[in-house]
Amino acid sequence: MTNNNAYTEDFGDIMECARERNMVREILNAWEADGLPESFYNGGVKFALNRNSGNVFLTNSDYQACMMNGGKLETFYSTPYNCIEGFIADILAENDPSSLHPDDVEYILSAAKEEGATLPDVWVDAEREA
Repeated sequence: MTNNNAYTEDFGDIMECARERNMVREILNAWEADGLPESFYNGGVKFALNRNSGNVFLTNSDYQACMMNGGKLETFYSTPYNCIEGFIADILAENDPSSLHPDDVEYILSAAKEEGATLPDVWVDAEREA
């Protein structure tokens, strides 16, 4: 790849390796088959690559990200306070709201609602307190 930055939107860099080219194909096929996630704004959509993780994903003019998860495109979240990253189901399963900053809890609950995610019991209690 042509530079040392971890993040790139340069399509030449993204398409340089067979692995990343295959990820682009998977994303395009999923997008054509099922569309973008409802929670993902479709303005200014472009491909991006995180060289540190090796992940190819879509981003937009609102700085959202979506990527493949289990054969479909899903919004990939990053909380505003502690930068907890992941797909909403994983964030809910792997985190206890009592140990998180209130801004992150609010953000996660809002994203879960937008995604129509089922809240684990510990998150149901957090939602009642919010």
